[in-house]
Amino acid sequence: MFIQTEATPNPATLKFLPGRVVLDGAPREYRSLDEAGESPLATALFAVPGVTAVFFGYDFVTVTKADAEWARLKPAVLGAIMEHFMSGAPILAAGEEADEDAGEEFDPADRDTVDTIKELLETRVRPAVAADGGDITFRSYRDGVVFLNMRGACAGCPSSTATLRHGIQNLLRHFLPEIQEVRAVS
Repeated sequence: MFIQTEATPNPATLKFLPGRVVLDGAPREYRSLDEAGESPLATALFAVPGVTAVFFGYDFVTVTKADAEWARLKPAVLGAIMEHFMSGAPILAAGEEADEDAGEEFDPADRDTVDTIKELLETRVRPAVAADGGDITFRSYRDGVVFLNMRGACAGCPSSTATLRHGIQNLLRHFLPEIQEVRAVS
């Protein structure tokens, strides 16, 4: 098995491509070992000293590190990913499903606006940020402000503010003039 790696715009995050489907369903992010309990692979990756976050996309894994150097961490991360896929173990424990719409907040009167926001995110934004090893999901909308959750390589990325302000905010305003601002939430 050959696993490719790609740099991301976030220098603390590296994208690993195992050449197969990683997670067929909603992406998952783990920010601690405690959160990773549902995933044998995420648990194994958190066992590598210096790993601070793990994100699973459709065909990639992004790993975020603390102050350690990639030259030291990368072989251990590659080994954990390879060992997991060679074992045939599932990415998630049986019965674990993600509900992407959980935690969303908006006034029911804004349903059409929210549906348009979510469609634009799904068709125009998420594919681009997935290419960089991340994900952006809708969290809430109120008083002309859209709140988005930045995950994977997007979380903590130095260029994420520019992505929100100049990319996503401008895109949403083009289609929905009532949008005043886009903000990140954790």
